[in-house]
Amino acid sequence: VQLQASGGGLVQAGDSLRLSCAASGRTFSNYRTAWFRQAPGKGREFVGTISRSGVMVYYADSVKGRFTISRDNAKNTVYLQMNSLKPEDTAVYYCAAGGGSTWPPPTGLSGYFYWGQGTQVTVSS
Repeated sequence: VQLQASGGGLVQAGDSLRLSCAASGRTFSNYRTAWFRQAPGKGREFVGTISRSGVMVYYADSVKGRFTISRDNAKNTVYLQMNSLKPEDTAVYYCAAGGGSTWPPPTGLSGYFYWGQGTQVTVSS
């Protein structure tokens, strides 16, 4: 699976932004898909995962209630809707896909086989 994240940009605190992760290659609906982020000087942090069907979503506590992950398997795309953005949300955001069906899903990098190139989100105060 090849993944490409897009939609990043520079926004102000309190604004909203929607990221997209477009997939190609293998059957996308066979994979649960996650979003991670990496702030400058920090490790890659789990944001959330959506199940293969899109019925189940699991979020990190830091984004719960503000971020929403959805997917459209007909379009081979997963979305990350980010509302009420804060300066601490500034990071490069990555999408990743992996197999398996355990729930809750893995929150570590090793749980996902395929990674996109990342898109920069900058939130100014």
